[in-house]
Amino acid sequence: MPHKFSTMIRSYRVSLSRFAISAIPGCIAVGLITYICFQFHLNLTITSFLYLMVVVLQSLGGNFASSAFVSLLTVACLDFFFTQPLFSFEVTNPLDILALLSYLITGLVITRLTMRARREAAISNNQRRLVDLLYQVAKQLLALDPDNDLLKGSVERFREVFDLKAVCLFDAVSGELYLSGRSGENLPDRTQATCHLGGDADDPAIGVSVRCLRATGKNIGAVGFEDLHGNELAIGPLAALAAAMLERTRAFQSASRCAAAAQAEVFRAAVLDALAHEFKTPLATVLTAAGGLRETLPLSPQQQELADLIESETSRLAGLTSQVLRTSQLDQDEIRPRFERTDITRFVINMVHQYSRERADRKFQIAQGSVSPEVLVDRRLLELAVKQLLDNACKYSPPGTEVEISIEGGKRFATVRVLNSGTPIRDGERARIFERFYRGSETQHLAPGSGLGLYFAHKIVCAHGGSMELEDAGPISAEGTVFRLTFPLAQSEC
Repeated sequence: MPHKFSTMIRSYRVSLSRFAISAIPGCIAVGLITYICFQFHLNLTITSFLYLMVVVLQSLGGNFASSAFVSLLTVACLDFFFTQPLFSFEVTNPLDILALLSYLITGLVITRLTMRARREAAISNNQRRLVDLLYQVAKQLLALDPDNDLLKGSVERFREVFDLKAVCLFDAVSGELYLSGRSGENLPDRTQATCHLGGDADDPAIGVSVRCLRATGKNIGAVGFEDLHGNELAIGPLAALAAAMLERTRAFQSASRCAAAAQAEVFRAAVLDALAHEFKTPLATVLTAAGGLRETLPLSPQQQELADLIESETSRLAGLTSQVLRTSQLDQDEIRPRFERTDITRFVINMVHQYSRERADRKFQIAQGSVSPEVLVDRRLLELAVKQLLDNACKYSPPGTEVEISIEGGKRFATVRVLNSGTPIRDGERARIFERFYRGSETQHLAPGSGLGLYFAHKIVCAHGGSMELEDAGPISAEGTVFRLTFPLAQSEC
């Protein structure tokens, strides 16, 4: 309270001194005109005109209070020195009273209009100055290098161009503060607190203004200014520029992450491609050597069994290498199937029989309709997709359980379903299982994986004009997972 009272006293003294300094020239001019006109006995009209000139000049150079004081002083001098009876403030002639009142009103009106014109001119000049400063800030912000610390450079440009004591920017997403200058009013804490409260804050007594920054209806940060006296109109535009810099920083970071991910994916695919090609040559050599060993030397039953094992496992590894190559190509380019007319029932049955030899711990049951539908597919690509579903059915179901495969034909589509028993996929994860690198929370600890199998399978089926969806097990099984593949039927040839 004492501090506030002393501040009011100091402000009053400053205002009084400004009034005195502004009024003194006008009072001196009135005194000189009064002396000259009285000595030379000039009439009331000439004296009034000279006094009016003083009032106008005073209005052009002083404030309203000093100009009004000079106007009252001129009326008093006219009454005392030039209106009968002289040397008295008494006026006997009604016309003189009317003239003095008219003169006083005229002087005050001129003072008021002049002060308004000066104030509007000052506002216009200030706005023009602020526009120039904002243009300089915007130009410097656009010239900043996004690779460097963009937000730190932004607050430095705000402070330097507007000659502020301190500027602080708070990023609500990263939780980082960027301060330029030395704050004497704890500007960083004020800025952060204002952001959390979600409203703007102004404290004219200490010259601090803080604005919340919003984008798409969300609070993304706050910016605070210290010692912004005379530049209050620039707070809104500066806050908009700060919000734009925050959004620009995030857009650049997102673009950089996407570019880095794309580059890493290119390198990963190149490495897989190179490794797969390198593996194929020694695998072919091992396979040839195993076959030659069987043909050139008589082998015992145990040796024959080992040779067969070498050939089968080498063929299996070669198949896996080819699958890696095809998967790498799928990831790099858009899928361009080479369609051929295929009996989908026979194709799936053959695949299941081949796959069942590798998984003796599972039972496979195939159900087919009365009609064997034909579709247009790329057999090598479709083999990848169906094999992926069989892999998933075996990996995520208990040993010894049954995997069910059904093939049905309709009027326009052929449908293939693969069902396995086990823990069903949660409702909140069902919409994401076909996303790249996504693995469900229940499956992560059951079996290793990369989260790419279903992504590629879905991509292959969609490239054939079909669809791949996750169904409820329904009455078939109390627990389990059902994947449904649909393909458009091949049109009959005329």
